[in-house]
Amino acid sequence: MHRCIFVLVSVLAFGIAAADTTAFFNVNVIPMSDERIIRQQTVIVSDGLIERIGDVDEVPVPEGAGVIDGTDRFLVPGLAEMHAHVPPVASAELDRDFALFIANGVTTVRGMLGHPSHLQLRSDLLAGKRAGPRLITSGPSLNGRSVSGPADGADQVRQQHSAGYDFIKIHPGLDDEEFTAIAETANELGMPFAGHVPVSVGLGGALASGMASIDHLDGYMAALMPRNYDASGGYGGFFDVLLADDVDTDGTGDLAAATARAGTWIVPTETLVEQLINEVPASELCSRDEMQYVPEATIERWVAAKRQQQQERGYSPDVAAKAIALRRMLIRELHDAGAGILLGSDAPQVFNVPGFSLHRELELMVAAGLTPFEALQAGTVSVAQFLGLNTGVIEVGREADLVMLDSNPLEDIASTRRIHGVMVRGRWYSAADIEALLQRFRLGGRG
Repeated sequence: MHRCIFVLVSVLAFGIAAADTTAFFNVNVIPMSDERIIRQQTVIVSDGLIERIGDVDEVPVPEGAGVIDGTDRFLVPGLAEMHAHVPPVASAELDRDFALFIANGVTTVRGMLGHPSHLQLRSDLLAGKRAGPRLITSGPSLNGRSVSGPADGADQVRQQHSAGYDFIKIHPGLDDEEFTAIAETANELGMPFAGHVPVSVGLGGALASGMASIDHLDGYMAALMPRNYDASGGYGGFFDVLLADDVDTDGTGDLAAATARAGTWIVPTETLVEQLINEVPASELCSRDEMQYVPEATIERWVAAKRQQQQERGYSPDVAAKAIALRRMLIRELHDAGAGILLGSDAPQVFNVPGFSLHRELELMVAAGLTPFEALQAGTVSVAQFLGLNTGVIEVGREADLVMLDSNPLEDIASTRRIHGVMVRGRWYSAADIEALLQRFRLGGRG
């Protein structure tokens, strides 16, 4: 085995050699089943499952168990990145991305641009043959270039269902008939479909089709345009942010209620949009600590993307600020109406470094008006409900995807960054293990 590969596998395996039974001793538990802190608990994990939770004075530590001191620390469920682009298995970036996810407490990833190699990768991760977060994967996206008519769209859904992908990814460019055929076939097979809202369909059609999730708040800005607006003409820019001057904001409540009635979940990816269009200089974004894990060529592409967006016709800082305010209002109203919100940042995309960007997304959810608890729900218990996973809550019988924090995230959402250790399906990564993961992929010069 090549020496570099051997070192990497050894680093990723630090957490794997832990005892079969682990005890979190004297820890404050934030179960996420409701908003409370259960203080001074012992949590016993055995064979990847939470076996027992109880008062530190009443629950004995099993003989031979690995003991993790939780004094003055907080235990929360692992986070989920619900809009990620996972590289193919052969990519040199895969191990880096997985290491960054683990280091940031991300224990579940929904890959929104699937690849055939992800099917075996998903199995290897669950079986413990490879270290990394749990993977939920789409197949290759269905879009205006990959689909050639309704019959072909329906056939591709059947093929992806038969192959074993978890859901269908919808990308732009599908016409109404193609989207309808895809949606009807997916619904017949019980296969979720998620992603973008085709312009030909519009938000109303997407909600009526039974989409599992709409990502990026795609379609919402266009749906708020006056009735005489022709969606096939004009220019809206990146997710229609350049329409912000013309939208009818009185309709946000109705759209939120319609989304809740449809049962479609929302993955805002707000950090992606805001970083691309806001007035924060690219130089400031490039100086963030997490950029030390990103190759210079990638950063240059991100800088060029931001500059291009700011040079689009119709762009101005004022329009961008209005778009950001409107998107935040939509997030808050969707939540208040009872629509499901899922945490996702779209990593690794423009200035979104895997794992790190999810903490920024949490902070933007709070900036939009959610409480820290409500923002955390979007990345834990809500994800478990949406995906049907036995995770997302700290209770007996749940799988042990856990994060230990050095301060209380219910008081300050930025505390999710203060990670003391991460448990991925029962495998513990200590602070030293996490530092070793990060050290392996530091490129230097920008931290």
